Amino acid sequence: MPEGDTIHRVAATLRAALVAQQLTRVELPRTPRPHPALGARVSGVEARGKHLLVHVDDGLTIHTHLRMTGAWHLYRPGERWRKPARAARVVLAVERALAVCFAAPVVEVLDARGLQRHPSLRALGPDLCDPDVDLDDALRRLRQLPGPDTTIGEALLDQRIACGVGNVYRCDVLFLHGIDPATPSRHLDAATGHALLADASALLRANLHTAARTTAPEAGEGATWVHGRGSEPCRRCGTPIEVGRLGEQARYVYRCPSCQPDHRRVDTEVVE
Repeated sequence: MPEGDTIHRVAATLRAALVAQQLTRVELPRTPRPHPALGARVSGVEARGKHLLVHVDDGLTIHTHLRMTGAWHLYRPGERWRKPARAARVVLAVERALAVCFAAPVVEVLDARGLQRHPSLRALGPDLCDPDVDLDDALRRLRQLPGPDTTIGEALLDQRIACGVGNVYRCDVLFLHGIDPATPSRHLDAATGHALLADASALLRANLHTAARTTAPEAGEGATWVHGRGSEPCRRCGTPIEVGRLGEQARYVYRCPSCQPDHRRVDTEVVE
């Protein structure tokens, strides 16, 4: 699933090509009407965490969530598509560009009321890609939303707490703080929770303008601290990176067993 920085980069690309332009082609196969009208203008393109919204001045918004399979492409008129037309879920043409969303599992058209009341969008926490993100609100959610046994590794992926973090950032920010992903979130004090959120935000924002996602710049462009490096030596201590699965969704999680010791072997104070 794309991280929040990816969706923000997609939104910026589409924004530059579509905003203020008149729609000359609108196709949303398998998406119920109403659809944005031909001749209407794109009024904005917005990223909210991992959700992408294309706003049109006729009052409708196209909402997509790419999950594991979707992708937005931008083409010049007449340019050959890099994916088959049968996979297109959204086709939006303006005079000098064609935007196509392929294979997204979530595609819907919302009016103003539907946008305001959308359950997933309403539940989103502060967007960590936003330079003015409200970290205090995110911290409050971190301390209130997770159940008593929810691990910090699971909580960081909970978009109701703060949106934008995916597996890369949750693994690497926990490494930077020396925290085992399986540590119950209730074991972390407020200062640690705030620092985790602040550093996750800083990592996301550092990658908003590059496709070569980098969390360990000392090791070169595109380098990560632990994510995707199972069995490779830790960049700090040389211990082989471990990979396992965590939580109900059994997402892969990477950790250095030396730099992030098992939480069961560390004395922690439960914060009420």
